[in-house]
Amino acid sequence: MEDESKKELKILKECYKSAEHENVIWVCDGAANVGQVGQAIGVLLTNLDKGRMCCTTAVAAGSKPHLEIAERAKKNIVINGCANRCASKVLEKAGKKIDYEIIISKYLQKVPTLDIYMGDVKKIAQIIIEEAKL
Repeated sequence: MEDESKKELKILKECYKSAEHENVIWVCDGAANVGQVGQAIGVLLTNLDKGRMCCTTAVAAGSKPHLEIAERAKKNIVINGCANRCASKVLEKAGKKIDYEIIISKYLQKVPTLDIYMGDVKKIAQIIIEEAKL
């Protein structure tokens, strides 16, 4: 973990105010390496200003502001951990368009661990940047 006392917080734009100008990133945060890689990719892409990560679970819960964000997004980018495609199914059930989706387990073997490697995160993030044209 980073020393939080030495790091200045990066405050994100409020996604409900700027969704139509943002690539909104919806991620799996599953309890295996591929879900955790997906979550880390969402954070990395957000910090690189390639998009704005938003709460996938809130869409599943029917949160009106989050449903509106998905409706107004410049692009909806969905990062699934495995072939179950849970993050994509959340948006599909809500009737929201998916502009780009990826399944991380096509690139990494799914393992029941929460340990991940930043090299994997960066490699797959680069694939998303290129394929989704971010």
